[in-house]
Amino acid sequence: MSGLERIAAERKRQMEVEGWTFAHDDLHSDGEIALAAICYASPVPIKAKATLPYNCGCREACCPHSHMTSTQWIDPWPWDEVWDKREKHSRIRQLEIAGALIAAEIDRLERERAKGA
Repeated sequence: MSGLERIAAERKRQMEVEGWTFAHDDLHSDGEIALAAICYASPVPIKAKATLPYNCGCREACCPHSHMTSTQWIDPWPWDEVWDKREKHSRIRQLEIAGALIAAEIDRLERERAKGA
């Protein structure tokens, strides 16, 4: 089966088995579908670097450490963890899902454009 056929079959499965309808996809207008696709397509865990205020735990009125920051890596997965099944799947399966999510996002954007949004 070709990559295109695999992606089409996965998109069909998402709609027929999982019940992800166009109306449901249209609720995700902040790029979440594309972000999930990126997460699935990445060959390694994809994370965004965030610099957060450092909490040193001291109790001084004027903390000498307040200017310090801590670097943390944040996974950009857009939905609740229960929906994150990346590690469960083989690499080919991850790419099938990523492709189907991209197709869903393209369709969502086309519907949005057709409505004149």
